Amino acid sequence: MVTNLLTLALPKGKLGQDALQLLQAAGLPVEGVATEARQLTFTFPAPGIRYLICRPTDVPTYVEYGAADLGIVGKDTLAEAGADVFELVDLGFGYCRFVVAAPRERWEEAGRSLENLLAGSRRVATKFPRVAASFFQERGLPVEIIKLHGNIELAPRAGLADLIVDIVSTGRTLKENDLVEVAPIFPSTARLIANRVSYRINYRRLTSVVEALKRAAVQGGEKIATTN
Repeated sequence: MVTNLLTLALPKGKLGQDALQLLQAAGLPVEGVATEARQLTFTFPAPGIRYLICRPTDVPTYVEYGAADLGIVGKDTLAEAGADVFELVDLGFGYCRFVVAAPRERWEEAGRSLENLLAGSRRVATKFPRVAASFFQERGLPVEIIKLHGNIELAPRAGLADLIVDIVSTGRTLKENDLVEVAPIFPSTARLIANRVSYRINYRRLTSVVEALKRAAVQGGEKIATTN
């Protein structure tokens, strides 16, 4: 790092808003910080903290290359990025899950068997080619991965692919497009990550922040459990 500030990369969007609540609960400064504002950096000189507001997919890169000491990012994004960073804490919020999905009719015709489903076309559409490829390779199922940037559910309807790999929370979008989950891959929540070099060199300073966030995450989880 070129400054003595401890820099934390935060994602834009809902995940970033939840991250700010966690930071506040951990006793870190957040006054005036907004993940949807035009301003992309927020500095607090007294505690020596700086926030970088990034696209979620860029957070692992900022951390990997040392532009940020720490970062908060979804496990889905982290897994797809394949960044060389330390994954320190499961923060527990931002839950979603990776799934393989297929058109309901084709799934029934295949006898609810993934192997049978792949007996014909082997094209899989996804925004997460690394995750998708890993899943099918581990099971010895050769497929052709087609990367898309949005509207993954359209691919089966348009005949582009017979399967999709995507992240879902409630599964509502799949149902609206007559798709069904045919295999789980893994769940995803927000993770605290660290630059490997920064974590070693600034261990004591980073550890105090990491422990504060860990405590806040645990307390947040306990509150959710209590209200359910």
